[in-house]
Amino acid sequence: MYNRVILIGRLTQDPELRYTQNGTAVASFTVAVNRKFKRDEADFIPVVVWNKAAENCANYLGKGRLVAVEGRLQIRSYEAQDGQRRRVTEVVADEVKFLDRAGTSSASSTPTSSARDTDDWGKFGREVNLSDIDIVDHQDEDEIPF
Repeated sequence: MYNRVILIGRLTQDPELRYTQNGTAVASFTVAVNRKFKRDEADFIPVVVWNKAAENCANYLGKGRLVAVEGRLQIRSYEAQDGQRRRVTEVVADEVKFLDRAGTSSASSTPTSSARDTDDWGKFGREVNLSDIDIVDHQDEDEIPF
């Protein structure tokens, strides 16, 4: 059995940092992950991150920042203050990578040319057409194609 989740998206708000009773840092935030069907849509996925990574997320991430989250899907239940049983589905992050630079966090802003040259994530996940692929015809079977 294997439970692994990888997400790339933008934070919908600043991370919320808390500490447990024994002093362990825990941060939570929501990542908006685009999906394309007939029109642009997004899934809003709650993420929880622990320890030093939680503090780093709280200190260096903010609303609109592009991140890659790798972790596991967790479904848990708890009893709310009103006595009702609630279920929560969230991603518990093992790793959070910051994919843009501070100052380029807005989805509508365009990165500087130097950021665009080094961070080519804009093409990630785009639809590929057959016309985009170069087909190599190997007529000479003795020749190695690379």
